[in-house]
Amino acid sequence: MSSEPKQVSSDALLDRILTSLDDDKAEDVISISLKGKSEMADYMVIATGRSSRQVASIAEKLTDRLKQDCGLASKVEGKDQGDWVLIDAGDVIVHVFRPEVREFYQLEKMWMNPGEAAAAET
Repeated sequence: MSSEPKQVSSDALLDRILTSLDDDKAEDVISISLKGKSEMADYMVIATGRSSRQVASIAEKLTDRLKQDCGLASKVEGKDQGDWVLIDAGDVIVHVFRPEVREFYQLEKMWMNPGEAAAAET
């Protein structure tokens, strides 16, 4: 058995992340294509948890699933506080926020095109 990470396309990785977030009842999930906008990743996913505990739980379960399903060891920041957790899964960057923190930073508006941002708000 190899401990090498499996080669997973960024689209397959995105699908796995979105499924995990849905399974854990993350709210207001938005995926943003970064292709042509940034070299750091192909996609950014932004989601909300209702409480610090749920934010931390969503992040922990996601990183566990990515490790188990894809052999991917993600870098995680902010899980202990539970206000804003950043998960670097390579081709996909995931942000999980408490509602007030997400509203304050408004990352969607920074990364989405104006038409996309308006559509996401409706």
